[in-house]
Amino acid sequence: MPETSSLDPLDGPRFAFGTLTVIPVRVHRWDRVAARGGMLCAPLAGLAVGVAAAGLGLSLLLLGAGPLLAAVGSVAVPAALTRGLHLDGLADTADGLGSGKPAEEALAIMKRSDIGPFGVLTLVLTLLAQVAALAGLYADSWARGALGAVVSAVAARLALTVAARTGVPAARPEGLGAAVAGVVPVPGALAVAAAVTLAAGAAGALLGPWEAVRTAAAVPLCLVPAELLLRRCAQRFGGVTGDVFGALAESAATAALLVLCLGGPGPLGG
Repeated sequence: MPETSSLDPLDGPRFAFGTLTVIPVRVHRWDRVAARGGMLCAPLAGLAVGVAAAGLGLSLLLLGAGPLLAAVGSVAVPAALTRGLHLDGLADTADGLGSGKPAEEALAIMKRSDIGPFGVLTLVLTLLAQVAALAGLYADSWARGALGAVVSAVAARLALTVAARTGVPAARPEGLGAAVAGVVPVPGALAVAAAVTLAAGAAGALLGPWEAVRTAAAVPLCLVPAELLLRRCAQRFGGVTGDVFGALAESAATAALLVLCLGGPGPLGG
């Protein structure tokens, strides 16, 4: 199907939810036009994942489980709703980068079903950081914890939108990376990033002006480590893969949570 063919308004969301979550949505089209719409809608899929994560975290708090178990629950939901693919991509990317092998051999390492020492270490530290950050937010207030769960999930998918921009090549001719690499025009990616930043700030404003500033800042700041990782992977592997997209999502989510933790509940008590 040519890239200039018309797009049903629902094809983008279907692509986003059907490829980035386990939510049972039928993807009607699998071409670059649909992929462009899907990657532009990726933060919407993140919003659904984040709301579900916050919902479980708040339910555990209401049941008296405490901030730590609430944080574990909120971290488990995105893993479950992606079948662990983003975490698996993070581990595989760490193994590929840490192998020191040429691009083709590193990509072959990433395709293996096992996880090496670099992957295990990266996975454990990332999950610990996410749980610790969310536990701190839930300990401050249920609202900060819920906001953190939602914002981190949306930010993770925003990193995918930005990574799918024009000019970023695919490392392989097949797979999700090849399907979405370079499909999003740069102005579109910037517009989505600006919209997510404004929405995050508006949500944070419900908890006070300091929270509005911090929550809005978390979005562009979390994209910095994701962008550095993207550039490293593009240089190292010759482009992006599905695993790299997973690693970018987890990196952005973790960075967003860390930014949201900085400074405590704020001068007005959050």
